[in-house]
Amino acid sequence: MNPSSSPGGAKAGAETPRAQYLTFLLGNEVFAMDLRAAREIIQHGPMTSLPMMPGFVRGVINLRGAALPVIDLQVRFGRPAAQLGERSCIVVFDAEQGGRRGALGLLVDAVRAVIDIAPENIEPPPNFGTSVRREFLKGIGKVEDRFVIILDPDTVLDVSERAQVCAPEAVDAVGCEAGA
Repeated sequence: MNPSSSPGGAKAGAETPRAQYLTFLLGNEVFAMDLRAAREIIQHGPMTSLPMMPGFVRGVINLRGAALPVIDLQVRFGRPAAQLGERSCIVVFDAEQGGRRGALGLLVDAVRAVIDIAPENIEPPPNFGTSVRREFLKGIGKVEDRFVIILDPDTVLDVSERAQVCAPEAVDAVGCEAGA
């Protein structure tokens, strides 16, 4: 290693702004979202299904007297629904919905850690090779010898995008579940 650089690649004595990300698992893949958007992590519990919602909206939970919509990220990414396990949890994030900020829950397989990633260690989303739609990605972060998929919270959490097109006549065309 070059003695004038730190492990993060910055010059010694120079302060490189680093962003913090909450990492979590979906299956065996590691994803991250900006920690500033995260409010809390809660244990999964009973969810109430809502009729005529897109299939990726797993339901709502009661969070201190308020209905919190919960998104199944596996379904949002076009995969089979998540199987609840002992490490499954809901991460409550702030998201923009219809021009307003509000809370949404993300069902994830497990929360891993909070990590720092320097901007120079984040590459733009690739045009190929990911299992997630490119517009959901903010970038790919290099952390030591592995990559972390960094999600764009406002795009991933935008429930209105598919809810608007989930009219009964469009159900089959866009992959929405009727009555789900």
